[in-house]
Amino acid sequence: MSDAPSTLVIVPAGKMGHEVQCVGVAEALGATPDILRVTLRPPWSWLAPHGPAQPSLSHHIATDADLVLASGRQAIPLARAIARRQSPRPLVVAIQAPRTNPADFDLVWANTHDRLSGPNVITSVTSPNRLTKDGLAVAAAHLRARLPDLPTPWVGVLVGGTSQSYRFGPDEAAALGDALATFAARHDVSLVITPSRRTGEDNVDVLEARLAATPHWIWRGEGDNPLFGIYGGADAFVVTCDSVNMIGEASFTGKPILAWPLPGGRAKFGRFHEAMVAHGAMRWFDGTWPAASYPSFDTTAAVAAAIRERLLEAPGGNAPGQNAGAGFSRKPARP
Repeated sequence: MSDAPSTLVIVPAGKMGHEVQCVGVAEALGATPDILRVTLRPPWSWLAPHGPAQPSLSHHIATDADLVLASGRQAIPLARAIARRQSPRPLVVAIQAPRTNPADFDLVWANTHDRLSGPNVITSVTSPNRLTKDGLAVAAAHLRARLPDLPTPWVGVLVGGTSQSYRFGPDEAAALGDALATFAARHDVSLVITPSRRTGEDNVDVLEARLAATPHWIWRGEGDNPLFGIYGGADAFVVTCDSVNMIGEASFTGKPILAWPLPGGRAKFGRFHEAMVAHGAMRWFDGTWPAASYPSFDTTAAVAAAIRERLLEAPGGNAPGQNAGAGFSRKPARP
């Protein structure tokens, strides 16, 4: 395929994790996607992902895109309706396990820890993202210019928060802060810290108080998000164990990762952590320097390559998920 596919991304409104993964794949294909952020009303929201597409979104079924990337429970009904169109229609790809029959789509990507399988399913330990080596180098230079007085080397600290599976409150923030202060003093490093939306301002206050005597900088929402600069500029990472995305993104760099345990957990998180440890990308925090060397993960490029292959295959058949290229037909390449 010599030209980038015109791409429609369908994601639930406000779910940046879903959007980032889809947009990252689109960008790896050279596409600038149109993004449709959907918010379903009852009863359609109650029925998703198994129910039909909300009627008010039906006009999107006739999209003339070459490729549709969909992620998230609310996005699945519309993507499935597009996949059921008669040929010619777009190639329809579900990014993340769709919680429905993967045969409803032409291609499905899912994390290995989701234990999803099928002839049109591809899996990987980590998730797609928007990271590139050049982008991280530029972001790192910007962050160094932003923090000229913070001594190097830096350790990036990526803090999640309370979720359905984990708890992060004042006690957990205090314990993390104390451990980071000891770690920074022991290894003579500065800490560059970014909390997430789930961390909570009160917990960030607790963490910052515990680091009063430690060279550090915490992003409190002022200015651009420094996350990419931290990935590019830090020599190692401490990441709370609740976030598959943050640990996975850190592993794109090939730099060592220390995971900080939190109360709670689920079996699928355990499988993810075990796979990261087995790969050599992650160790559990024990206060020692995380010396490690491992092949970095570039899931985005792998998913994009699989999609590109499907787009290049000869169309045929009349239903998604049966054969490679089944049920869709690309429009002629644009000049």
